[in-house]
Amino acid sequence: MGLSASHGSAGEDARAPDMLPGALSGLKVLDLSRVLAAPWATQILGDLGAEVLKVEQPGKGDDTRVWGPPFLEDGSARPDAAYYLCANRNKRSLAIDFSRHEGAALVRRLAEDADILVENFRTGGLVKYGLDAASLLRLNPRLIYCSITGFGQTGPYADRGGYDFLIQGMSGLMSVTGRPEGEPGAGPVKVGLPVSDLFTGLYATTAILAALNHRNRTGEGQHIDCALLDSQIALLVNQGMNYLVGGAVPQRLGNAHPNVVPYRDFAASDDYILVTCGNDAQFRTLCGLLGREDLAADPRFATNAGRLRDRRVLEVELARAIAPWRAAELLAAMAEAGVPGGPINSVDQVLADPQVAAREMLRAMRRDDGTEVTVIAYPSRLSRSPASYRLAPPRLGQDTRAVLAAELGLGEAEIEALRAAGVIATAEPAPQDRQAERTP
Repeated sequence: MGLSASHGSAGEDARAPDMLPGALSGLKVLDLSRVLAAPWATQILGDLGAEVLKVEQPGKGDDTRVWGPPFLEDGSARPDAAYYLCANRNKRSLAIDFSRHEGAALVRRLAEDADILVENFRTGGLVKYGLDAASLLRLNPRLIYCSITGFGQTGPYADRGGYDFLIQGMSGLMSVTGRPEGEPGAGPVKVGLPVSDLFTGLYATTAILAALNHRNRTGEGQHIDCALLDSQIALLVNQGMNYLVGGAVPQRLGNAHPNVVPYRDFAASDDYILVTCGNDAQFRTLCGLLGREDLAADPRFATNAGRLRDRRVLEVELARAIAPWRAAELLAAMAEAGVPGGPINSVDQVLADPQVAAREMLRAMRRDDGTEVTVIAYPSRLSRSPASYRLAPPRLGQDTRAVLAAELGLGEAEIEALRAAGVIATAEPAPQDRQAERTP
C-alpha cells in the first residue's frame, strides 16, 4: 500500500506541506477529553493547524490507551492501543492531576491563554475543580468552551453517562439497521463503527468554527453544548423526515434503500456487488447491460416511485440477471456504461486500493522514540492551507515538562516539585538507541 509523509497541490507553495501554516495556525486548544467524540474533534482542529494540548490523568491517561489489542509494539512496558492512535495525532500530552488543587490551578492558567477548550466530563463534573464553563469564561471571556456529553447540559437525562452503543440504540439508528423481520438474522444491529461519537465530534468541530467566526466579529467567547443523542437524531436525515412527512415508522431493510430502487447488494456468481441507481436513466442503462430491456420498458418500473412500490418483483428479476456474471466483469461493464456500483471491500482491501493510494489517504508518522505509526489522513483537501501531520500521537506525559516551562514559565525546580508531589507526571525520555535505529 502506498504511504505518504506529505501532501499539497503542486505549484502553490515550494515548502513541504507539513511546514505550511494551517488554516487554524495560531489557535491554542486545551483538550480535557478522552475516548472518541471529543478527541476526534480536537484531532481535526490539530490537523488544520491548531496547537492542541491534551491534558491526561497521570499514570492512566486517555482510557483508550489500553483499549486493545492490538497495541503499537514499541518495546515499552505499556504500549498504546490502536484505538488511542486513531484520534490523537497533532497533540501534545500533559499529565496533570487536576483533582489536586495545584493541578487544577495549572489547567486554569493554561485556559487563560487558550482559544478553545474541549471537554467531555459528565454534566457539572468540572465545577468542583473550577474548570467548568462559567468559571473559565470569567477568567477568559474570549474562550470557546465546548462540552460534549451523552445527553447535553439540560433535560431529564442530563446527568446520565452516554456511550456510542447506547446512543445508537436510543436514537432510533439501530431500529433501521439490520435485516428486516422475517429474514434469517433479523433484528437490530449497531453500525460497525462508533458513528454516534464520530458524528458528534464533527458537529462539535463545526460549532467551534462557527463560534470562532462569532468571536472574530464580537470578541465574545461562548459555551457550546454538544450531545451524542442530539447529534445522532439529527443524522436520522431522510428516515426521520420520512416519518415526519409520511407518518409511517421506518423499518429495517437490510442493505436496501428506503426511498431508491435499485439501490442494494446483489449476488454475482463469485461475490457480492453493490448496485446504486440514482435515477431512471441509470436504471434503463443497467437493464440494457443485463439484457433485460423488458424491465426498462415495463410501465411499473418506469419511475422510481413505481420501482419502490413494486420493489420485490423487480429485485427478484434483477437478482436473476446478475447471478451469472462474475463480479469484477459486471462492475467493469457498469463503470464503462456509467452505472454506479462497486465491490464490498474488506478493510485491508480498501486500504490497498489504488484510489486510496492516489489520494494519499495513508500517512506514515514517527513518534518521539522513533516508532513508526501509519494513520488515516484528514479527508478534505484545502488548496491554500492543507491539513498537516506534524506530531504523531504522543506518549502519556511526553510534553508535560516542555509545555509547563514554555506556556507557564515554570522553572525546573518548580516542575520537579510538582512531579515529586504527584501533581504532574513526565514521560521517560525516548530511548535513544531505539530512536537512532529507526530514524532514517
